Amino acid sequence: MTDLHGILLVDKPGRPRSPAGVDEPVSAELPTSHDIVQRVRRCSRQKRIGHTGTLDPMASGLLVLCLGVATRLAEYYQGHDKTYEARVTLGSATDTYDAVGRTVARASVPPLTAADVEEALVTFRGQISQEPPVYSALKQGGESLHRKARRGESVKVAPREVTFYEIKLLSFASPTQISLRICCSAGAYVRSLAHALGQALGTVGHLSYLRRLEAGPFSVANAVLLPAIERAAADGGLADLLLAPDVGLGMPRLTVSEEDKVRLGHGQKIAHSPALPAHDPPLPDPCSTDGWQRAGLAAAYDCRGRFLGIARARAADGGRDGTVWKAEKWLAQHLGSLS
Repeated sequence: MTDLHGILLVDKPGRPRSPAGVDEPVSAELPTSHDIVQRVRRCSRQKRIGHTGTLDPMASGLLVLCLGVATRLAEYYQGHDKTYEARVTLGSATDTYDAVGRTVARASVPPLTAADVEEALVTFRGQISQEPPVYSALKQGGESLHRKARRGESVKVAPREVTFYEIKLLSFASPTQISLRICCSAGAYVRSLAHALGQALGTVGHLSYLRRLEAGPFSVANAVLLPAIERAAADGGLADLLLAPDVGLGMPRLTVSEEDKVRLGHGQKIAHSPALPAHDPPLPDPCSTDGWQRAGLAAAYDCRGRFLGIARARAADGGRDGTVWKAEKWLAQHLGSLS
């Protein structure tokens, strides 16, 4: 099979949303994000596949995969804000803060109204200090925290600053089921929010459903289910499901001549005018055009509009000849066949 280069939006399966008030057992067969990558790797026969951010096994929804040389751009997609639909179940807490974990506490739920829930949610909106779950993929001493926790080791996680731009109460099915729509910064844990919300309401709680709807410019509405991906791969049509490697970068646009394209490809510097604003839809900081411009990064294109790679401004002021640029991630030699 020919090497494939691009972005694949996968609709990851997870725990289905059960009717309010029904707490069904969690299947042990829920796939991890790594499982999804492996299945796509097998059906596509592509060695280089990565993701821009994992989903917990219980969670369903948007998983952004990078194939081929697009894996070299994964870091530029990892700072995106995320949007989720979530359900919090009150009355029981788990060690993982979600329905996959072991129940570690039960508590009665006080008589609550939707107004009580709204009042509690106010304290979580905006920038807050949040303690990530112990059972998480965060690393400490080079090892994932969840591995340490499962061995019974004592694990302490330092709180960190995250932002919840929106927490909208979709419904409250009294006495235990709270449905939310959440837009948050990268690094925010909805599981930790569910755990803390239970405490704020005078009881305990855990995350019983989670679906990722958006990640930066990408939407689950444009994602493809795994069976359809595997069928497309078997029929030789997987390339038709891929987005171009530069879709959604949102970086300023740098158009270079053929001569400068060659020089950048050889690791040389060029003097060029500042990059123009991106044509892509703007993304929230730090992944907005302004954010990338402050970082000195731009997406480079040739005069025919073909994507070449990422360039970095090496001088804030290049004098009369313009800003000085150098290739940061140069993909032109791999992407020529896609033009």
